[in-house]
Amino acid sequence: MNKFLPLLIFTYFIHANEIQFNSIDEYKDGTLNISFNLEQVAYINSYALENPSRLVLEINDTYSKKPINEIYNYPIKKIRSSQDNSLTRVVIDLYDHVFWHKPIQKQVDSGILMDIKLLKDKSLKENMRDIIVAIDAGHGGKYPGAVGPNNILEKDVTLLIAKEIERTLRDTKGYQPIMIRDGDQTISLNDRYQDARKNGADIFISIHADGFRLSSVKGASVFIWSEEASSTIARNLSDKKRERILAEINNLKPTDFNEDLARELYPDVYEKKIKQSKILGTKILDQLKRDPFTKIHKKNVEYADFRVLKSIDIPSVLVESGFITNPEDAARLKGKPGRRMIARSIFLGIHNYFIENPISGTLINENKDYLEYTIQKGDVLSEIAIRFGVTVESIDEKNKLNNKPIYPGQILRIYI
Repeated sequence: MNKFLPLLIFTYFIHANEIQFNSIDEYKDGTLNISFNLEQVAYINSYALENPSRLVLEINDTYSKKPINEIYNYPIKKIRSSQDNSLTRVVIDLYDHVFWHKPIQKQVDSGILMDIKLLKDKSLKENMRDIIVAIDAGHGGKYPGAVGPNNILEKDVTLLIAKEIERTLRDTKGYQPIMIRDGDQTISLNDRYQDARKNGADIFISIHADGFRLSSVKGASVFIWSEEASSTIARNLSDKKRERILAEINNLKPTDFNEDLARELYPDVYEKKIKQSKILGTKILDQLKRDPFTKIHKKNVEYADFRVLKSIDIPSVLVESGFITNPEDAARLKGKPGRRMIARSIFLGIHNYFIENPISGTLINENKDYLEYTIQKGDVLSEIAIRFGVTVESIDEKNKLNNKPIYPGQILRIYI
């Protein structure tokens, strides 16, 4: 590598991204929104600290022309900043503990607006936040993906599986799903991982149901990123997507975060992300192996050059739910029961990953014994049991339901 490249990259970042304090807005429900202006999307580490209570935002490759020093009312004492070379550290000093959300970065006319929301909650014993899961339904819009028997489209199957995962995560306390697409939209490969970063995702799950020239090829697989494919199938899938990658690779917007350059800046961060991606992928694959209806194509996590997985710091996996060109896989994925089992395996894999790789200051880390699920209109115990991989009897017993009817808004404890 050119010995001057790291310096050029460093110079590119530090001169490109100025951060400025914007405002504090308070809403009727007690939520406060703290906003900052940026010139482009940034790589941000955010976390909470105790004694004293505070939130910390480490905004990499940015600079501030003058330090931030904003005094406010309860629960915020002060917002202050300091500069450490190309890292701007923003500290939100608090009077008490809050429920907070990771920073969200969104496009506005002047550049990027970075928001961090927090909610007053005197019942908390420490600062707390949800785990953010980005769910990427592959293809969509003008990119239908693979086509199976009876004109089954990959883009339709992936969206239905994604929505099933979203539903479980949305109604389970401690998780917050982010849908990269929630309808039949055309989303570029760049925008998929850019949106995961903008929404502060803790992990990124991309869902596919690809095709192969031989209809006999079948089964589910889990992939993480690598320049070198781990099998013929992986190489074939990589090659299929490469033409689209080459068409989009130079189409980054001026405000986008450049993941390719960042890998040169943060090799240790990227190496850790790859290791964590493999752990996450293994947890999901372990659950897929337990599904009696899903055949497994490869028993180990595979590697392929999938651009959507290339963020420097967000553990990212791509789940091939099956080969839609195989009649058996197509029939399984066409029906709701088959898709629901894939969704369940992904959810349980995600949950097991965070049990063993906890994030400090999240509900899942604080309570590993059970999950709290809020019943929605139309829910029945049998479907809830299937979604979490438990029995109706265990839900009934643990929640002392005594076979009584359940109702929307009721909270169930699910022991997995």
